[in-house]
Amino acid sequence: MKQVVQNYKSGELALLDVEAPACKPGGVLVRTAYSLISTGTEMMKVTEASMSMLGKARSRPDQVAKVVQSVATNGVGATYRKVMNRLDSYTPLGYSLCGVVEEVGAGLAGTVEVGDLVACAGNEHALHAELNWVPENLYTRVPAGVRPRHAAFGTVGAIALQGVRRGEPQLGDTALVIGLGLIGQLVVQLLVASGVRVVGADPDTGRCRLAERLGASVGGHPGSGEVAVAVGELTGGHGVDQVYLAAGGGTNEPVELAAKLARDRGRVVDIGKCRLDLPWNAYYEKELDVRFSRSYGPGRYDPEYELDGRDYPIGYVRWTERRNLACFLDLIARGRADVEPLVSHVADFATAVETYRRLDEGELTAVAVLFRYPGAEHEPAEPELTTAVPHREPVRTSQRPGRMRTAFLGAGNYASSMLLPHLAERADVELRRVVTTSALSAANAKRKFGFAEASTDVAATLADPDIDAVFVVTRHSSHADLTRRALLAGKAVFVEKPLALTEAELGKVLGAIEESGNDRLQVGFNRRFAPLLRESAGRFGRRIGPASVRYLVNAGCLEHGSWYDRAGSEGTRFTGEGGHFIDTVSWLLGDDPVSVYAAATPDQQDLQILLRYPGGSTATISYATSGSAAFPKETLDVVADGKVLAFDDFARASVYARKRWTSSRIPKGRDKGQHAELDAFVAAVTSGGPMPVPLESLVATTLATLAVQTSLATGAPVKIGAGP
Repeated sequence: MKQVVQNYKSGELALLDVEAPACKPGGVLVRTAYSLISTGTEMMKVTEASMSMLGKARSRPDQVAKVVQSVATNGVGATYRKVMNRLDSYTPLGYSLCGVVEEVGAGLAGTVEVGDLVACAGNEHALHAELNWVPENLYTRVPAGVRPRHAAFGTVGAIALQGVRRGEPQLGDTALVIGLGLIGQLVVQLLVASGVRVVGADPDTGRCRLAERLGASVGGHPGSGEVAVAVGELTGGHGVDQVYLAAGGGTNEPVELAAKLARDRGRVVDIGKCRLDLPWNAYYEKELDVRFSRSYGPGRYDPEYELDGRDYPIGYVRWTERRNLACFLDLIARGRADVEPLVSHVADFATAVETYRRLDEGELTAVAVLFRYPGAEHEPAEPELTTAVPHREPVRTSQRPGRMRTAFLGAGNYASSMLLPHLAERADVELRRVVTTSALSAANAKRKFGFAEASTDVAATLADPDIDAVFVVTRHSSHADLTRRALLAGKAVFVEKPLALTEAELGKVLGAIEESGNDRLQVGFNRRFAPLLRESAGRFGRRIGPASVRYLVNAGCLEHGSWYDRAGSEGTRFTGEGGHFIDTVSWLLGDDPVSVYAAATPDQQDLQILLRYPGGSTATISYATSGSAAFPKETLDVVADGKVLAFDDFARASVYARKRWTSSRIPKGRDKGQHAELDAFVAAVTSGGPMPVPLESLVATTLATLAVQTSLATGAPVKIGAGP
């Protein structure tokens, strides 16, 4: 088998062919699927190995002290030979992996079986090697639904979990995490899951932003003052309840920052390996409680526990290292910890030496790197949403040239405020019938907008040959069915978003198109018709290279009791309105998305959605409900070809190019395109021309919207396909 090793004297890294370990009693033989490079701990070892002998001595004064003691006991010559022999030997790397049990040792019958997927820990047993023998207390079964690449984080997750346990956080506490590498990012998530508000500190801006996406209230440079301001605001000036030191390096700044920002009698927990020259006055005056977190938890470094399999009674030691390992995997399974955003790179195990070189030289910047072993899936199979768009011949729906006879199914607030006022004043539109579930609301709509008839009978309305077009503006759960029935009845259909709440519903709509040949369908994606956005896109000009789009939707909170918040019956809030934003991006880029990846805050209210498009373009939609109502609802930036389009909530816009263009400083109102959208729909129906948006695009946008929930559930990107 192959294993990664290093010569500590020369610094040489190698992928050696070595004998496979035997399966001894009290443990299992595991074939590795994924192993994790901890870019902090392991790269520190790699860097130390490349140092001179003097550098090695300076970096490990503890080992120098042992050498001095050995000289006193055994003499210079014997000590020299002993040290050189140890340095000039291959040592293993790695301590966190996931794999499949290939053989079970004596004494474990019935507790684990061949073929079980397990996560393994230990710098002597969970090595970067194709096969490892792992004792009983250093592995645990992987829960159903947890992907092997995620289970490979089990050991580092246990380290972070033990550190959080040492801090004893309570609901409502505020904590500071110093160092936002792999362990620090996991500590942030675990604290947030515990009901703690978190401030992160790291010199790397990218890591600060990542921590914020994973739940931190603020991430900032430890020396910028931003962290201190955030702590002051969150704690009323008292200071944080706990500080978690997850930083490395030789500076004493983390310890000094901890003293400055901790509250009186706060706790400071050392998880990483940083310098600990405690400033006595600062720590004494606040009577700070300094604690150390010993790796994965109780049992670590105890050979009777780790090697002999002697567990600690749960009544005396609730969380051992094995129980921490199992607990972290359970958190992943329940969606309370998310490690996928931490995966910076996945490398084939055959390229291990080159991967370490790239990390050591800074060519590869990463939070966490995984080795993928032969036999593991090449890349996680992405869920795919694909619905075939039916082949259809053009047909003419029932219509009277030059005039559109219309029925409205539903007449709620949106229809009454944004659609009907535009249609009621048009000479080429005849409002024939309004249908609602309540006779009184239908009567009100008839009176206000001049409908010829009011009704509660959907079937009779769809069967009426004197109606050309049907507007579906009911609640979300009925959109797909009413659209399907109207298409089968030969009507042109305008349906407010969403077109469908599930892929099955979408399939039924497309089945109706295939059955009837009627594809006269428009979904209410109005923003692509907004005059200011269209003018801005024109000023931006034709795009040549890939674009990056950033779209912030400051959606705000719903009123208590809003039907929009009934996810069980009406779909999630994003499923209801997210198509607006995806369609806008797709229109700007001139293409439909090919994959979707989504992440959410623990309450699933704030979403980050990454869309990939053909040609390399990407878009990020931040859908947030926790923002300020004073901030604009929609802000959008497009960057490509040395140009930037900045769009501010349908009120202002600028294009930065060779010549800068800025819209009028006096906005003409926030026209989000409803009027122009209706113009385009009426023109298509009355002329028999093509619908304003191709059916393929409507389907792709709907699939991408639905894919957000699929991605949140699976933790993986979702491919989008509209079929042949």
